[in-house]
Amino acid sequence: QVQLVESGGGLVQAGGSLRLSCAASGRSFSAYVIGWFRQAPGKEREFVAAITGRRTNTYYEDSVKGRFTISRDNTKDIVFLQMNSLQPEDTGVYYCYADVMNVYDIGIRAYWGQGTQVTVFS
Repeated sequence: QVQLVESGGGLVQAGGSLRLSCAASGRSFSAYVIGWFRQAPGKEREFVAAITGRRTNTYYEDSVKGRFTISRDNTKDIVFLQMNSLQPEDTGVYYCYADVMNVYDIGIRAYWGQGTQVTVFS
C-alpha cells in the first residue's frame, strides 16, 4: 500500500521554526516530484514548495522564499520542509504530495498525505 505520511506540525510562536517530514512507503519515490501544498481555513489549497527527483531542483511559492527550505533523502524516501521565521499567515494544514513529473499542476494520479496542522500565533 502506497502511503505518504506527514509529521512535524504543531503550534509555534511567530518567528519560530518547524520542520515537516513526508515519509513515503509502498514504493520508491526517488524519481518523483515531492512537494507541499497548504490550506488555510476558508481558503483554497495553495502550492508551497517542491523538489524534483533526480536533479533535486527546488521550487517555492514567493511568500516562503528565503524562509522555507525543502530537501530530500532518497535513500530513505523522505522529504523535509524546514520552515523558519514563521508568520501567522503560514497557518494551515500542510499536505505532502508525490507526482511523477508535475510541480504545480498536480495530476490525478498523484499521491497525497493526510495533512499536518501548522498553527503560528503572534
